[in-house]
Amino acid sequence: MLLLSQYVEERYAADLLTGDTRGVGYLLKERVANVDDFLDALERVAAGGTALDPEVVSQLLLRRQSGPLDSLTPREREVLRRMAEGLSNVAIAQALVVSESAVAKHISSIFAKLQLAPTEGEHRRVLAVLQFLDNA
Repeated sequence: MLLLSQYVEERYAADLLTGDTRGVGYLLKERVANVDDFLDALERVAAGGTALDPEVVSQLLLRRQSGPLDSLTPREREVLRRMAEGLSNVAIAQALVVSESAVAKHISSIFAKLQLAPTEGEHRRVLAVLQFLDNA
């Protein structure tokens, strides 16, 4: 299956690349203008290989790298790392030589950036640490 598209559609690429990836390709329509490259891609896919447009690969990697944790400042990442170590706000403030108020503001910003709204059934601090550990 060789998918031709005018734009990079992440969901199409994800569907295409999930499971058996033999004999699949995703090219942007502008690549068809170069007949030799298109025929080469078509032959690779027909032979069970893959043909991915460089722009598709670039977009997928870019989107994969830009998660909620990427929006954290270096200081917020440091605070989150200290939270993952099990430190209290007081201990984090002492370790980073900042006030407890500053630590509380950083933690509040971390929760906002990770989209962790306050709820009665979930502990946001634990959820933030779990996200951090998933990316570590």
